Amino acid sequence: MKLTPIPLHIETYPRELHPLLSDARLYDSSCSPEARVIFIDKDSGYFLKAAPKGALEREAFMTRYFHANGLAANALYYISDACDWLVTEKIKGDDCVAEAYLAQPKRLCDTLAERLALLHATDFTDCPVLNHNALQLASAASNKKKQMFDQHIADYWGFKNPEDAWGFAQTHGHLLESNTLLHGDYCLPNIILDDWRFSGFIDLDTAGVGDRHHDLFWATWTLFFNLKTDQYRERFIDAYGRARVDEEMLRVIAAIEVFG
Repeated sequence: MKLTPIPLHIETYPRELHPLLSDARLYDSSCSPEARVIFIDKDSGYFLKAAPKGALEREAFMTRYFHANGLAANALYYISDACDWLVTEKIKGDDCVAEAYLAQPKRLCDTLAERLALLHATDFTDCPVLNHNALQLASAASNKKKQMFDQHIADYWGFKNPEDAWGFAQTHGHLLESNTLLHGDYCLPNIILDDWRFSGFIDLDTAGVGDRHHDLFWATWTLFFNLKTDQYRERFIDAYGRARVDEEMLRVIAAIEVFG
């Protein structure tokens, strides 16, 4: 995680956050243009995320839901005024793209699979998002209109162009099941380990109940992307449980996620 020191201009933040920000050192740790992330170096540490109004609502209540199940740090503040503000506690440890974890790819692969199997076995009673599949299809349709298209994913899965991928998603989208608690973006940077012990998940803005192949798609993709090789894909599927993985359903997810 890259940290860039930034000055504290406390008047630019909501009044509710002033006690937390007072006498704290701030660092920009953003990694996406969609939201600004600030590390608050105070106590055991906090992360403050800022994004357009309404953008962080789902992440706030899903983080609290995962926290209640022992799977994430708590979301301490969610404030929505001119824009959205979300404060979460820092989770002890490092994300899975830390060099110490990437240096042991087989162990990392197995840990990723075992942790996902445990997540997918979690009771999702009272989960506030039960329509993950519908939300992702709607997001893909919106992004298609904006001409968003991930050529790397398309090439990997053999989609010739946006129309080819969208046609496949439309034809097979009805096959998606809604019977599993999902992270929604199950990638190495979103899993925190403390010396290989699971500490929690972060970035839960697309979490909810949907088809397990959504997480399986991102898990196999993150191994390929972050390890720069596809040699751990089959090992991951075996560790998760090959009988529960349908390659055709992974392609359905790819056809949706190719639109971002």
